[in-house]
Amino acid sequence: MSGLRERFETAFMPNYGVPPVALARGEGCRVWDADGREYLDLIAGIAVSSLGHGHRAIVAAVSSQVATLAHTSNLFVNEPEVLLAERLLGLLGGDGRVFLTNSGTEANECALKLAIKYGKANGRSYIVAAENGFHGRSMGALSLTGKAAIREPFGPFGVNVRFVPYGDADALKAAVDEHCAAVFMEPTLGEAGVVPPPDGYFAAVREVCDATGALFVADEIQSAIGRTGTWFAFQHENARPDVITLAKGLGGGLPIGVCIAFGPHGTLFAKGDHGSTFGGNPVSAAAALAVLTTIDQDGLLANAAAVGDTLAEGLRAIDHPLLGRERGRGLWRAAVLTGPHAPAVEAAARDAGFLINAVAPDALRIAPPLILTAEEARSFTAAFTAILDAAGTES
Repeated sequence: MSGLRERFETAFMPNYGVPPVALARGEGCRVWDADGREYLDLIAGIAVSSLGHGHRAIVAAVSSQVATLAHTSNLFVNEPEVLLAERLLGLLGGDGRVFLTNSGTEANECALKLAIKYGKANGRSYIVAAENGFHGRSMGALSLTGKAAIREPFGPFGVNVRFVPYGDADALKAAVDEHCAAVFMEPTLGEAGVVPPPDGYFAAVREVCDATGALFVADEIQSAIGRTGTWFAFQHENARPDVITLAKGLGGGLPIGVCIAFGPHGTLFAKGDHGSTFGGNPVSAAAALAVLTTIDQDGLLANAAAVGDTLAEGLRAIDHPLLGRERGRGLWRAAVLTGPHAPAVEAAARDAGFLINAVAPDALRIAPPLILTAEEARSFTAAFTAILDAAGTES
């Protein structure tokens, strides 16, 4: 494995550093590294591998589609992209229009262009987003991202974005008026450490946008497609946005992103306003359809909710000086530590055969495949005290 990591370091730009593990294969919720060591995967490719690894439904769908028609570009229609758009609209209420992309960042770029066009047509000059929010690293998406450390080195940006404290409904109300084009908001701050807002916050965002005419754009890149126990996280508060962006778990490991706008906002773009060579790729669309069908047929929404509760209960039962609390919903959780010990705990977990993610200095993200079993969840929480002990010795 060390040889592969050295080759990675030589061949790639240094923006990722050198990852600590070289993965070679996976099956279900388990992966093996290049040296043959087994791990329980509680990261799922950053909430992407919703059906785990090597799932027969995705293998069958992708194999069949790539042997039939692998690419068309946007110059032609293919059936899988149409079926996927129709399926998503059915889950969301039906009155929207879809744009398919390759990633979450590109889905947010599409939403940003929609917001800008809406703003220019209606005399609206700025956008509101959340402090510590994350919407991507391309220049448009980065302009919406409220994490100063990754945003400021690449400014200034051509978009007027005002940032408000996440979860503060009064601050949001004060920031949004009739000159605001859109509010971009995650239902939980994923990259900030799986930080949920107070109950009712998403409904409050909906109310503020209704009162002012600003577009409500929900970034559900990480939170949707069953991750929190419902198809979409906004459904927990019945606060449907004007625009929603999706990606990650929808493709089950294949690259895909989606921007969906509802009502009149779905026809804001005119011909030529936006495009993507690979958006709507039939192989990725086939994989996404297999993911949606499997989640539905196998009851994985209920599994995410139930096994997520098992994870939370196991973490709450641990009494350790390094562990503060847990937070999150469904199979999207964070173990919150009492200090900046997350890198050490991540390393100790890896040594013990568990892959988790130090998403913040004091928080570990746990976002496993939606097929995770209660037994697998308990195997992690049963080992976590020893993992914390080992991390405490090292840190």
